[in-house]
Amino acid sequence: MKLPHRREFLHLAAGAAALPAVSRVASAQTYPTRPVRMVIGLPAGLAPDVLARVLADPLAARLGVSVIVENRPGAAGNIGAEFVVKSAPDGYTLLAAISGNAINAALYPDLTFNFVRDTAGVALFGYTPYVMLVSPSVPAKTVPNSLLMRRPIATRSTWRRLATGPLPISLANFSR
Repeated sequence: MKLPHRREFLHLAAGAAALPAVSRVASAQTYPTRPVRMVIGLPAGLAPDVLARVLADPLAARLGVSVIVENRPGAAGNIGAEFVVKSAPDGYTLLAAISGNAINAALYPDLTFNFVRDTAGVALFGYTPYVMLVSPSVPAKTVPNSLLMRRPIATRSTWRRLATGPLPISLANFSR
């Protein structure tokens, strides 16, 4: 009786036999051996910056090296994201990404990077809910209806936002 995939079985068996030796070699590599940089693509004082600074000390204690929080604001977070994407892919430069980074691909067609392709999520450490409110007297009950109603009366409508940064700006741009 002949096994249907004898060669494949032998390859797998040889790989399984070599696995303990390979894993010992891989475990000899240590990370991190130098400070880790966490880049924020927004100015200091906004929510992602505050969260990154709050988490930097516990992360440094866990990793055993300094975690440096660095702000690289501009272009709705694209400057910081581009800096991280173009840095060495060694895990020493992290991006405190925001949802605006993914939205920017649609708003900025000339980006030198593809945020989805060129980055990989490591951890979620915060999120911000957004709420759109209208007066109960407004007949619109959905966002699209509200935006359609706003256009004819643009001189009388008001767009208020309590937050600054790329996502509120992006939402305002989509509503035009």
